[in-house]
Amino acid sequence: MKFSVLVAILAEDLEEKALDVARQAGAGGVTILDARGIGAEQKKTFFGLTYEGSQSVLIFVLERKLSLTVLKRLNAALDLKNDSRGVLFTIPLEHIAGIDVGQIHLFEQRIKDAI
Repeated sequence: MKFSVLVAILAEDLEEKALDVARQAGAGGVTILDARGIGAEQKKTFFGLTYEGSQSVLIFVLERKLSLTVLKRLNAALDLKNDSRGVLFTIPLEHIAGIDVGQIHLFEQRIKDAI
């Protein structure tokens, strides 16, 4: 079975919606990190203070086909094509250890159901 890492770097206020969409698309566990980023455009300042805006980084380890499905659903639901408040990408995994056995069985069942 082949796995991918799906990474979603989103504005913090999109986190809950993204989690709901990912779960509905079949994603299980996720690691969530708080982050901040520096974009190409200069940030706005107010009385000498710069507002950076918070971001969330969602990291999913998913079966390869499922990662593409989740990515597409997130992209559509969050309208990232028109609202550049996030970025999604996948990275293929070569080696993995420590993944929940129950999650592997769930992936296997989805593959069998698809066949």
